[in-house]
Amino acid sequence: MSSDDKPYHHGDLRAALLAAAEAELAERGIEAFSLRSVAKRAGVSHAAPAHHFGDAGGLLTALAAEGFRQFLAAQAAREAVAAGDPASQLVAAGLGYVDFAIARPTLFRLLWQSDRPDFTDADLGPAARAAYQHLVDQVMAAGGRTTADEAAVWAIAHGLADLLAAGRLRTVGTLPTDARDAMVAGIIRRALP
Repeated sequence: MSSDDKPYHHGDLRAALLAAAEAELAERGIEAFSLRSVAKRAGVSHAAPAHHFGDAGGLLTALAAEGFRQFLAAQAAREAVAAGDPASQLVAAGLGYVDFAIARPTLFRLLWQSDRPDFTDADLGPAARAAYQHLVDQVMAAGGRTTADEAAVWAIAHGLADLLAAGRLRTVGTLPTDARDAMVAGIIRRALP
């Protein structure tokens, strides 16, 4: 068992620090992010985050790696209840993409808009590549043949997720959830090869 996996009096310290880091990002933003503030929020010594993650960049990198795993889990949750044909699975993954962005906008921005995480990290690099490979696999299964097919689906799913998470696509974002999902699914289907 690594030191990152040791349970502490309040549970798993690593998980508590990651949750505190996400809350800190949501409240104060990336510019004001600090290990000391994360430690205070988690109720641990100021040295605890440094012990587990090294520095703020290390913590943000670990948070991003976990974020990519949760991003894939959001897609898998939608895929599990969708029809099994490739097009329906791809649309379900797109809906999971949107779900994640709306539910976790700060983490979504960390994954896609920040240069703070170290994508060469041994944990983050593979997690990010797995998320992209999932897209590629689904596009190819749905009939895609080119990089342009991948790019079209990704651009639409990501654009919808980003606009909805930021509250910028009000004509869709203010709809009841079922109607929003139907509209998002219809838009994603337009990008299918």
